[in-house]
Amino acid sequence: MSEIGRVAVVTGASAGVGRAVALRLAREGWRLGLIARDAAALRGLAETIRASGGEALPLPCDVADADAVFAAATEAERLFGGIDAWVNCAMVTIFAPLHDISAEEFRRVTEVTYLGYVHGTMAALRPMRRANAGVILQVGSALAYRSIPLQSAYCGAKHAITGFTESLRSELQHEQSRIRVTEVHLPAVNTPQFSWARTRLPFQPRPAGKPITPDTAARAVVAALHRPAREYWLGLPTMAAILGDMLAPGLADRYLARNAVEGQMGDEPLQAPREGNLFAPVRGLHSVDGRFEGTNGAPCISGGAARFGLGAAALAAACGLGVLLGRRMR
Repeated sequence: MSEIGRVAVVTGASAGVGRAVALRLAREGWRLGLIARDAAALRGLAETIRASGGEALPLPCDVADADAVFAAATEAERLFGGIDAWVNCAMVTIFAPLHDISAEEFRRVTEVTYLGYVHGTMAALRPMRRANAGVILQVGSALAYRSIPLQSAYCGAKHAITGFTESLRSELQHEQSRIRVTEVHLPAVNTPQFSWARTRLPFQPRPAGKPITPDTAARAVVAALHRPAREYWLGLPTMAAILGDMLAPGLADRYLARNAVEGQMGDEPLQAPREGNLFAPVRGLHSVDGRFEGTNGAPCISGGAARFGLGAAALAAACGLGVLLGRRMR
């Protein structure tokens, strides 16, 4: 089926990866429901899409509010006649060691970054179950498998999303449903989050490692909608983080303890803690790209293929070692 006229809802659509995904889907001819908190930012994005001949419906709401997300999905279905794809991308975070995070702040990150995905998935399933068709895509992270310091709430939420999605996938398979669920796990991405996230750090936060551009992430997301495998890993750092944690989690702990705290702080000092967008939108930063330089392009591979490759390499190494030991024992 042609993508022209198909319907997708994107959460976190006002900025960063979500905005890049919406723009790329619009260029393919998808009709779009746009979810984020900032109504003005969504209206501006919708106007941009319409000016290029696309269709877009702003659906401002907080994904932590389940009823609001359900209402937004109902409105998208009413206007467009159905929902073919749902992309969960909304997130908030706080950069701080755990002892500097309040219970309220931790709860808020969890409600948006984890429960927001749950609410979006529930909303998507209603029309998709009636049609017995559709794709739900969770924008994940290497941090869903390998946590780093200073982002305990965000890392916990990303781990939770993967666990939740695995359970849902099994339920759909048990029902022999035609609904597909996929995840795209990203490395660091140059989005505005580093300029508007709440932080208790003494310096401006920065990506851990060289980031990719949001459009690079968007290309992987849109490709996954076309071919929804179980999961995709985007970028060599994602592959290294996930496979490295599988093989040597203790070594990863020590490496991150030595390098990932200062590695997430830039050179520009903060005069005071930044409140950021944790509880309310920050105006004027609703762009695709952040203030760093992002790499355009990154390899993308299914998680199954990556694990198979690791297993094959381990088997080859074991066989080689066996041959070597056998020769020495002769």
